[in-house]
Formats: sequence, structure tokens, C-alpha cells
Amino acid sequence: MKIYIMRHGEAEHFAASDSERALTAHGIDCSISVAKSAALNGAQEIDKVLVSPYLRAQQTWQAIESNFDTKSVETCADITPYGQAEQVFDYVTALIDVEKLNSVMLVSHLPLVGYLTAEFVPDMIPPMFPTSGMICIEFDPETQSGQKVWHLNPQ
Repeated sequence: MKIYIMRHGEAEHFAASDSERALTAHGIDCSISVAKSAALNGAQEIDKVLVSPYLRAQQTWQAIESNFDTKSVETCADITPYGQAEQVFDYVTALIDVEKLNSVMLVSHLPLVGYLTAEFVPDMIPPMFPTSGMICIEFDPETQSGQKVWHLNPQ
């Protein structure tokens, strides 16, 4: 099965709160570019998408969703910048089992995206993600272990 982990696009530096930072026009463009590349690399169909409640992650998903055939989208309060990778990993693996998913995408933030990648690919050091970066992991729910397939960054 496939796990896709994406960091939100470039956001404004200032807002009333961190959770209210909006995407810049450049952030939207880069996110769309990465999403198009992901679709060309096999990510056309996604069973479940989990999106952080923060504005910049929600806007990233809104900008890219037309590139994917998605069955279900859920706002997930556990995937904010300070979410716990171990808990998110447990939640996602439970979803995979209960909902019989073949693919899951998470749209989230640093540092969680790096730590979460390392949870799904145990021998990997948490990678840095530029804004709009996305990684694809081939994950085996039986062994609870995965391998990186590709890692896309905006051009």
C-alpha cells in the first residue's frame, strides 16, 4: 500500500496565530506543481486524505485536490506541527486495517512530516521537507515497515 506525506505550501510569516497563517501565491503554485508530479508518478487514486486543521494545510489540500481521485477526506487535529509521530502512526495503521485502505495521504507540517516518515520507514533518518515537498512510501501493514519510493520537491 502507499502512504503519501506532504508538507503544506509556503505560508505567510505573520498572522494572528500560527494556525491562521495563509498560503502565499508561490505556495499554491508549488503545491500544485508537486501534486501534478505526484499524480504522474502513480498517486492518482487516494483512499483517505488526512489534513491538518491549520489554515495553510487546509489551503494546500484545496489547491491540489483536483489532481487526485479521493474517496474520503478528514481534518485530523493530531497532525499539527507538534503532533506525536508515534500516535499518528498508530492511528494511520489502525485506519488502514479497519477501513481496508490501499493508500493514505497526510497534509501536515514540519517537524511532524519528517518524524512521521521515519515511523513508516524505520531505517530512515527523519528527512527535511521543503514547503510543498511530498514523499511516497510503499508500506507493508503486516510488517509495519516501509520503503521510500520517491520524494518530490517543488521546482
